[in-house]
Amino acid sequence: MTAGMNEQEMALRAAAEIRDGDCVNLGIGMPTMVLDCIPPDKTVFFHTENGLLGMGGFAPQGTAHPDLVDAGKQPVTYIRGASFFASDLSFAMLRGGHIDLAIMGAYQVSEKGDLANWTAPGMLPSIGGAMDIAAGVKRIVVLMSHTTRDGQPKIVRQLSYPPTGFACVSLIITNLCVIEVTHTGLLLKELAHGVSAGDVIKNTGAGLILPEKS
Repeated sequence: MTAGMNEQEMALRAAAEIRDGDCVNLGIGMPTMVLDCIPPDKTVFFHTENGLLGMGGFAPQGTAHPDLVDAGKQPVTYIRGASFFASDLSFAMLRGGHIDLAIMGAYQVSEKGDLANWTAPGMLPSIGGAMDIAAGVKRIVVLMSHTTRDGQPKIVRQLSYPPTGFACVSLIITNLCVIEVTHTGLLLKELAHGVSAGDVIKNTGAGLILPEKS
């Protein structure tokens, strides 16, 4: 078995953070995989900035409707009781603190929970609703690879990329581990299969608090 979690396992772990009845916003990319990880006995109201609360899973091939898409333009479905509305109301829900949880991707997260996910060197800036989410959503979980493609840490002491929000991230889920952002630092909560604490420390650009051994 390959060490660490694959994207599907990471999405399943992120889905475990969602409570029954939560209103949840999903970032573009890997976070959207969470849509298909919700058990049938749990009701979740997925929110998308383009004006839908109650988004279902991805539309099966051949059933997509051109006007029913998420914020990343992927064809989706909707659940019973869903609501459609204009983008101004959708963003008011974000800014007003009415969304319980956001699961987002990131280029960097700092040891204080600062988030950078809207642009990086060599990339076209694409802010979308990221800053509104960072400022207004009650709890933010980041779902990302632990390092960049060239092996540089994405969890750092201080952001070197333009920030999206400050002290807004509560939990980081990577292919190597799960880290909680606390007032005293980054707490290593869980290790992925085949991964040691040493592996995480070597690939992290910030200090980690290791759990006490029982």
